[in-house]
Amino acid sequence: MTPGSPASRPQPTLPCGDLLLRPWQAGDAAAFLAAYQDETIRRWHTRRPSCEADALKWFDTYRRDWATERGGHWAVAGVPGQVLGRIALRGWDFDDGLADVAYWVVPAARGGGVATRAVQALTAWAMEEAGFHRLTLDHSTHNHASCRVATKSGYDLEGTKRSAAVHDDGRHDMHLHARIREA
Repeated sequence: MTPGSPASRPQPTLPCGDLLLRPWQAGDAAAFLAAYQDETIRRWHTRRPSCEADALKWFDTYRRDWATERGGHWAVAGVPGQVLGRIALRGWDFDDGLADVAYWVVPAARGGGVATRAVQALTAWAMEEAGFHRLTLDHSTHNHASCRVATKSGYDLEGTKRSAAVHDDGRHDMHLHARIREA
């Protein structure tokens, strides 16, 4: 994994069966904002946009993250392009080949494997194309759906990080899952 290799190219669009992982576009701001009105997404994400202008600022930050090689953020889009979720690869560490996966899925797309397929597609790109060696994914120990996504996506449960994140109802212990690139 060498600095300069990802940002030397545009952020890729990643095919994923009937889904597409693509960079966020200005036209996605309303859908992005609407997702953060969902009670479940709000439960697990205390940082959230309050208006479409905020969403657009987040998209600008996402573009800067790619350009400065800190991370990549994608919309998970269904056919014909509606936003079904968000997935990100954050905290890039080129020295050790590490990064963190994060995601959410809108209510209408839950239960159909959207998150699992998106995590699998991003993982394949991150390890095979970008060259990361180890990816981590963490979630509240109370978020059983995210635990199933992590496990189905091949991320082994490594342990519990005590009192590691703040959610709407206070501090939570977090499960830490990881996946290592096959040699």
